[in-house]
Amino acid sequence: MSERTDDGVPESGRGYRKGPVLLRGTQIPDSTTDQRLLAPGEGTEWVHTDPWRVMRIQAEFVEGFGALAEVGPAVSVFGSARTAPDHPDYVLGEQIGKLLVSSGYSVITGGGPGIMEAANKGAAEAGGTSIGLGIELPFEQGMNPHVNRGVSFRYFFARKTMFVKYAQGFVVLPGGFGTFDELFEALTLVQTHKVTGFPVVLVGSDYWGGLLEWLRTAVVDRGMINPADLDLLHVTDTAEEAVSHVIERGRALAAEFRT
Repeated sequence: MSERTDDGVPESGRGYRKGPVLLRGTQIPDSTTDQRLLAPGEGTEWVHTDPWRVMRIQAEFVEGFGALAEVGPAVSVFGSARTAPDHPDYVLGEQIGKLLVSSGYSVITGGGPGIMEAANKGAAEAGGTSIGLGIELPFEQGMNPHVNRGVSFRYFFARKTMFVKYAQGFVVLPGGFGTFDELFEALTLVQTHKVTGFPVVLVGSDYWGGLLEWLRTAVVDRGMINPADLDLLHVTDTAEEAVSHVIERGRALAAEFRT
């Protein structure tokens, strides 16, 4: 997250996005649309307000579908918003974005800074479609400058649908809670057959190694997942292998689905 300047504007100067609306300075709200939606209701006021929210939610899906329906094959890239441009993970993100575009894929990220910016930058500089799916968050920096097709969302669940619906695979670089959320939601959708299978690649064996060891031991040993569920994940340390696996595994899964 970026720090605010004295006038309340994030240091990036791009302002605060609330759906299609741009807010700066004293206009930046203290709560998000998701926070208000999920807050416990007092009395019966929610009976009159919540049904109207459905129209706004519907509009977000319509806008997202309209913006992304014709992008063609794409891969979603996740990772920390806090990664600095001089960090090796940022460089990996750029390389992954470039390699995906050179392989015929568009790149989808959350549209923010850090790893998201890196992947968008690599995709844009390679002449490809660089997609950003922004979200309304406190202190959000706004869409990074390397996005050439962006959609801003109020609701996380509408945004998450776009990440999955239009991607043929996920590449996950080191990140925090948001990255973990996106990773495990993707795995859950595949495991429960809510979506047809797609490749999930973790980049950075030193970062993800502890998590994978915990899954192999504590989680598998207690019967919380099947050992075969770990096959949903592929770990690598290079951009080349990450992109190669997404492409090859994606094609194999698509062929299995057609037969």
